[in-house]
Amino acid sequence: MLKYFAQGLLLGLSYVAPIGTQNLYVINSAIKKTRLKALQTALITVVFDVSLAAACFFGIGFLIDKSYLLRSALLLIGGSIVTYIGIRLIKASSEVSDKVDVDNSLIKIVTTCFVVTWFNPQAIIDGSLLLGGYKASLPQDMSKYFILGVCTASFVWFTSLASIISTVKHSFNGKVIRIINVICGLIITIYGIRLLYTFFFD
Repeated sequence: MLKYFAQGLLLGLSYVAPIGTQNLYVINSAIKKTRLKALQTALITVVFDVSLAAACFFGIGFLIDKSYLLRSALLLIGGSIVTYIGIRLIKASSEVSDKVDVDNSLIKIVTTCFVVTWFNPQAIIDGSLLLGGYKASLPQDMSKYFILGVCTASFVWFTSLASIISTVKHSFNGKVIRIINVICGLIITIYGIRLLYTFFFD
């Protein structure tokens, strides 16, 4: 049991750790918001990330891969919203001040976390190949411990990321925060444009 949980934990960490739209959004929230709001953002991200991991584990990526209409809808809607999020981050970088952002719009946080997690057909397909492929190699009665390890990795990673950035952000000056915002915004914008490019030209 522990063996399979540990395998899921390690695979889960390797899956969520690389810089992506989720990580960038959590980092940016931790810099701009209070610690409580940053942790709230991280936990909402965990909920959607866990739901995506479970869906990939049980094969939803197969449907995305086989349904051209569903894949196209994800590319178009996801690409548009992700690009919008990135541009907003870049624009917001010129408005950073020493005041803490205490925006309490829970709906906005939930919506953004949902988009950066679920409106990414490539992540769904890649996750399905990785997690679904691993599932095939597991004893049937041990798969629940494996996916539990993957889900635990998501919780540990995003809450730790938010906590660490919230702790050290006070050593950042306005210029550093603006640079981080611009970098995060540019990467997210480029990613969104890539999704739209795939929709129109692939």
